[in-house]
Amino acid sequence: MGEEPQTVRPSGPGRPGGALPRPPSLPPRLADPVPVLAVGTTLWLLAFVTLLVARVGFGFDRPVWLWTTLCGAVLGVIGYGIFRWQRAAARRDPRNSQRGLGL
Repeated sequence: MGEEPQTVRPSGPGRPGGALPRPPSLPPRLADPVPVLAVGTTLWLLAFVTLLVARVGFGFDRPVWLWTTLCGAVLGVIGYGIFRWQRAAARRDPRNSQRGLGL
């Protein structure tokens, strides 16, 4: 029917010697970071475009806000690229890659 929960040994001073049950894993839809990366990057890009239009069209001059939103969008794209790179490495050679990437 189902798997028995695995146990792990606690470490550290003052811990009892018994085994603790391993916490259940997250459902796949909550463990997948792609929707969060896509929504976050899109919101940063939308904020950048909005501030750019406000600056050019209406003279709203807050350059720190403009560049902060651009940096947020660029970092979101870089983060997605790193995520894709890690996932591709896990597919190529699962022995040397991170576990739990939802492959």
